Amino acid sequence: MTNPKKKATSRAKKTGPLRYAHPFFTTTPPDQRKSVPGVGKGLAEFSLGRLLPIPPVRANSVLQLADIIGEDGVKDVETAGKIIFHSFGDSGHPDSNNQEEIAEVMTAAYQPQDPAGSPSFLLHLGDVIYYDNTVQGYQEQFYVPYKKYPGKIIAIPGNHDGELFKYDLPIGKPTGQKKTLEAFQRNFCQAKTGVPPDAQTIYRQMVAQPGVYWYLDTPFVDIIGLYSNVGESQGAISGSEIGQVQKKWLNKTLAGIRSARTKGTRKALLIAVHHPPLSAGGHSPSVAMFKDIQDSFTTSQILPDAILSGHSHSYQRFTWYSSLNGQSWEVPVFVVGTGGRQVTHVKAATGARTGDYSFESSLQGYGFLTVEATATTISFAFTEVILNATGAPTGKSFDQKVTVDLNTHKTR
Repeated sequence: MTNPKKKATSRAKKTGPLRYAHPFFTTTPPDQRKSVPGVGKGLAEFSLGRLLPIPPVRANSVLQLADIIGEDGVKDVETAGKIIFHSFGDSGHPDSNNQEEIAEVMTAAYQPQDPAGSPSFLLHLGDVIYYDNTVQGYQEQFYVPYKKYPGKIIAIPGNHDGELFKYDLPIGKPTGQKKTLEAFQRNFCQAKTGVPPDAQTIYRQMVAQPGVYWYLDTPFVDIIGLYSNVGESQGAISGSEIGQVQKKWLNKTLAGIRSARTKGTRKALLIAVHHPPLSAGGHSPSVAMFKDIQDSFTTSQILPDAILSGHSHSYQRFTWYSSLNGQSWEVPVFVVGTGGRQVTHVKAATGARTGDYSFESSLQGYGFLTVEATATTISFAFTEVILNATGAPTGKSFDQKVTVDLNTHKTR
């Protein structure tokens, strides 16, 4: 029988104590580093070795707008000549009123007498639930806070939606699900539209999303929602641990959109992913994931008009400078982790350009993004939610309205 103490001692001698808790507290580029046993050549490599399998999506992974708001709702959008929707991530918080306050301000945008001018839905950017993927968790962190919000809610999962065990104290405590994302799928990916059992006495009709990643086809914007897995520090859409299924799906979906454009259908293209491709606070940017997504853009010969993300609990706006077929593009990249979870520090934006991006705006606070797409433009406006002198939640415009011209690919 092997002596476990000898095995532990042997392992300790092999690796030895590290100088720092994070072995890559260094300016040496990853490709020039020596591999650290049990870690690899970077913290991202360590994180990516602990991802969980991605649940399969239904054969038809396409959502139509009518699947969300019905045929009459689609007619309203077409008549208005635009689609409007809300977006944020990182909301779940049972010990705070932040969610209800944000929901109250968002609800004011819905006017029953003007359905064409009202938002079509809320696009949640992940981390719907924190540490409690149970019926009780969904009640406290999702159904109760949004019980008065009239909009449909669709979502991509965040890392906390997929995790099986809490990463913080108490160590190893289960999050309430035996399979990754089973609670998310139970509430967002039903077989057909209806009120999930988790809603209990709260009536909220939920959309039958085809899976944890999906493509939404609307009259004025194509939206691709991706799942970036359970990493606390880094996101991933493909890799040795989770395979290439989602990446191949992304390539195929982008190719289909590009083909539609060659036939004259040019709509805005929006990518939604929980982990931020760019970030200046809260969490580091998922550089390898962004390169993986960019590879799909190159393969499919198409670029997005904007990218939405969360994970970092702040508002951030970047401009990513890219090019396609000799034409330069300005692509807004947003971090909107402002849905109610406690805020984290973010650097002040200066507008300065670093490499292929510039950091345009930031806010350490709460709020939501309003997106509006037409046949020729897609626009973004962030509303900060604060309490007024009487203690009531109120919306405050923050950051200039950013509009992307779909013909010139420039922002204004």
